[in-house]
Amino acid sequence: MTEVAMSSSNGGTELSPEEERVLIRDIAIAAEANSKEGDTFYLITQKWWQYWISYVNQDQQNNGNDGSSISANSDSPGSSAFKRPGGIDNSDLVSDAALGDASIGIEIHDSLLEGRDYVLLPQEVWSQLYSWYGGGPTLERKVISSGLSKTELTVEVYPLRLQLLVVPKGDRSTIRISKKETIGELHRRVCEIFYLNSEQVCIWDYDGHHKHALMNDLDKTLDDAGLQTDQDILVDLNSVNGTALGHSIKGTGYADKGATSLLLEPSKSSLSIAGGLSASKSASRSCSTEPSNNENLMSPGRELDNTNGSVGVTTRGATCGLNGLVNLGNTCFMNSAIQCLVHTPEFARYFQEDYHQEINRQNPLGMVGELALAFGDLLRRLWAPGRIPISPRSFKIKLARFAPQFSGNNQHDSQELLAFLLDGLHEDLNRVKQKPYINSRDADGRPDEEVADEYWANHIARNNSIIVDVCQGQYKSTLVCPVCNKVSVTFDPFMYLSLPLQSTTTRTITITVFTCDGSALPSTCTVTVPKQGRCRDLIQALSNICSLKQSEEIRLAEIRNHLIQRFLEDPLISLSTIKDDDRLAAYKMQKSAKSNILLRLIHRRQEQESSDAQRWKPFGAPFVSSILCEDGFTVANIQKIVQSMITPLLKKEGFEGSDNWDASISVAAAKPCDDNSIKAPMECTSNSMNKDANRSKVVTSQKLPLQLIDENNACIDLSMEEEKTIELSSSSTSLLVYLDWRPELLEKYNTHYLENLPEVFKYGPVVKKARNEPLSLYTCLEAFLREEPLVPEDMWYCPQCKEQRQASKKLDLWRLPEVLVIHLKRFSYSRSMKHKLETFVNFPIHDLDLRNYVVDKRSSRRQLYELYALINHYGSMGSGHYTAHIKLLDENKWYNFDDNHISLINDEDVKSSAAYVLFYRRVKSDASSSDAA
Repeated sequence: MTEVAMSSSNGGTELSPEEERVLIRDIAIAAEANSKEGDTFYLITQKWWQYWISYVNQDQQNNGNDGSSISANSDSPGSSAFKRPGGIDNSDLVSDAALGDASIGIEIHDSLLEGRDYVLLPQEVWSQLYSWYGGGPTLERKVISSGLSKTELTVEVYPLRLQLLVVPKGDRSTIRISKKETIGELHRRVCEIFYLNSEQVCIWDYDGHHKHALMNDLDKTLDDAGLQTDQDILVDLNSVNGTALGHSIKGTGYADKGATSLLLEPSKSSLSIAGGLSASKSASRSCSTEPSNNENLMSPGRELDNTNGSVGVTTRGATCGLNGLVNLGNTCFMNSAIQCLVHTPEFARYFQEDYHQEINRQNPLGMVGELALAFGDLLRRLWAPGRIPISPRSFKIKLARFAPQFSGNNQHDSQELLAFLLDGLHEDLNRVKQKPYINSRDADGRPDEEVADEYWANHIARNNSIIVDVCQGQYKSTLVCPVCNKVSVTFDPFMYLSLPLQSTTTRTITITVFTCDGSALPSTCTVTVPKQGRCRDLIQALSNICSLKQSEEIRLAEIRNHLIQRFLEDPLISLSTIKDDDRLAAYKMQKSAKSNILLRLIHRRQEQESSDAQRWKPFGAPFVSSILCEDGFTVANIQKIVQSMITPLLKKEGFEGSDNWDASISVAAAKPCDDNSIKAPMECTSNSMNKDANRSKVVTSQKLPLQLIDENNACIDLSMEEEKTIELSSSSTSLLVYLDWRPELLEKYNTHYLENLPEVFKYGPVVKKARNEPLSLYTCLEAFLREEPLVPEDMWYCPQCKEQRQASKKLDLWRLPEVLVIHLKRFSYSRSMKHKLETFVNFPIHDLDLRNYVVDKRSSRRQLYELYALINHYGSMGSGHYTAHIKLLDENKWYNFDDNHISLINDEDVKSSAAYVLFYRRVKSDASSSDAA
């Protein structure tokens, strides 16, 4: 590794920021190019790393000639220099709760995210930075292989955390160990922690406080053994000596009545289990089974009273289908989805028969049949007589192996799991062993019936399983090019319908309007536009409210971090791309000619960074003006334009009694009224304009502290050399200028008009009340089927234009499945937050009639459906809880499945605002109604 002198603070020669940057860059490139399993990476706090990046890049004017590329977290060209960072401080990554446990080492917070909280540095990079800056604590992690092929490399940021329980001594401890370590290494570490002789010890997989397997294959990895974080490991001293414990407790966790029973207290995991904070009457209990601290670890007989963790559940003889699922720690999302699938009659019959002959072990898209086998085994156990809660642990292990996103003990989205299960089971059970290649044709004017049957036949030729038989339907998709009106029709399969919770067809957008000639203060207006409209609809609404003249135009921009993120220039951009927490600005200006360019004015002010350092940072909303460019600009031209733009911000008292202000320069703009409470650009009365006209003519002759970033990314001071010409190339379209608001300038202007740019839509009590109003399921379906423009990420290639187009898309239901799964889109995501819609959807339990929504009228099959199961979600996104309502068709009764708690409920309790995923089954015709059970 390259040797570098220590910093001057340690008596050596300090490198320049540029030298540090180049050296670290070269080391990082070399290190990451040669990464392999077993390498060491180090966590470093994002906060310190980002400051160091800014420090070493301060001489690199790489922000470009675009305000959108300037980060609010770094200084801009021309600002004061960054000081050299202090020592590395990783303390914000370390969990205070684990500092007192020396056996586990330094623990980091459970919820850290790479890129947000920390970055991972190769060992060589960390060593070099540490030699310069010191600090800590040191948080090293190993590179391991992952994935089915074991060829993917990943840094194991969170090694397994296992809870060790020793019997009969009652000792306990926590250990961190890599999932790639062997059982033999775990055995060695256990003996080391408890000072035991290796011949004395047997270790058991004790997940859920039940013995599952003796861990005696010392060469097997912990990953292959299926161990999960915060799982219990039983350190058994009695089994080795042949005493009662080894013979009395079976692998299922049952204890013989005549034997001495020793119960181990559940581990004190720091992970919370979802379900304890629900406001629902069916989810109001806590899902935690942890006993109180005053209960004796060695209390005899307690396992006999709590066999398999069946708290509060009584036996009902030979009734089938009423077995609950044990919560393994935040697995209610999985339990609820499994129960709904298990109680789908078609699946219950299929997996209780001999389905093994249909397992497709050669399908590269499948899971070599293991997911189907694990699901089938779990279904059979759940349909066994009695009401004994079943642990889905073996299924969870398979799930985590094939879908790592569902591993660990975090809460997940039940609908996302359901989608994975349906797709995974289909691929494992696909009857097509060799999928033929099929080239689908466009409709090209052919009858819909012919095209739809062709698409479905092609689909079945490659996809044929019980999942397709039961759950897959077909919809018609029509795309229309907005430019050439080319129509493309396809017929695509679907597994479920995701319906938006839209009670209206319009939305309100709040936007701030800026005039570009200095004639008015910024003002806020709220307009109503079509929910699925385009930017041209928003521009038209703003044009109306602003009384736009023929010679004027409005340009829309998204503002983020006080900079222009993007201009919404394409009138066909869908309004759905504008999120509720976005901030928009509308710039009212004269229509641009070809020779015009945009002048973007970014406001900056000094902010205290430390006790002795300040930095210039952007604030407020940028100004934009369209200006004529012929032979270039002089510094005086730009000064005059900017002075005109900020004229409305002048304080009244600032025009009088000051030696620093000169009335020799006048501008045509009149200062508008000070009433900024109205929602549209302000029109002042002639009296008020005349009253302020004299004051508005007074403008400072003192040059504004402006800095321009030219095409070569050079910073030009515009506060001097008044006659200097700014040369522009013929391809230039904009000028980027910074206005540094110094204290003396802030005294003369009201800059608060620039700040607090409102969000497009602000959630509040009034909005929440409106969202709680009942909404028909049919209305949601109609919103799903309504024509709307594609989002920019899904641009369509028009075969006629030979270009990517933001086409309009219209969906129609063509073929419905036997079991119709409907997902209500309660969760909405934006850059800064997540929302959950608590809207009550009035969905029919009986007679969901879809006749009018199915386009294909040839089928004689009934389009009438009956609800038989649903998944509920209670609480917020971070601390919510899932349950399932399921109708046992043999009994014609509804039950609430809340993990291992099952209770009878009335029909009127089935509907609630918690309904998330609905399961409907086609009502059979009268002649075959007996099959409906």
